[in-house]
Amino acid sequence: MALTEHFDSVEDIHPIDLVEHIAEHHDWEFDRIHDDQIAFAVEGQWRTYSITLAWSAFDQTLRLICTFEMEPPADRLPALYECLNRTNDMCWAGAFTYWGEQQLMVYRYGLVLAGEQIASPEQIDTMINAAVLSAERFYPAFQLVTWADRDPQEALKIAITEAYGTA
Repeated sequence: MALTEHFDSVEDIHPIDLVEHIAEHHDWEFDRIHDDQIAFAVEGQWRTYSITLAWSAFDQTLRLICTFEMEPPADRLPALYECLNRTNDMCWAGAFTYWGEQQLMVYRYGLVLAGEQIASPEQIDTMINAAVLSAERFYPAFQLVTWADRDPQEALKIAITEAYGTA
């Protein structure tokens, strides 16, 4: 069933209501934190990713934050930051950052809907999938840099662009 089949029109639907519908569609447990914010977890191959989407009417932006725990040794932080810079050069949408105080790796993306634009369920689903796929793609490189003392450029060679077919 298509994500839009439940809606006659998405024009008057709050973006977080659409996210809630998508979470229900995928059978993800979610927490509607506020009218303008929702959180849920998505199981990946490497980690379980915590995802939060929040709507800012002032900025007219739907912001996605995808996080996973990471506790790199302090002496590996410079290499991790270099790896993040190189990683972000490879990301078309969104960007990674490391929140040291919270010990979280973070992928952020903002969908600007200025001029009363409307996000479709497919757009939002694609945002969520892109966040998880990016985290899955680069997680091994982050681990190699922080725990195996690998050079960031070498570690990123394992972050293949796309896999097609099945093995």
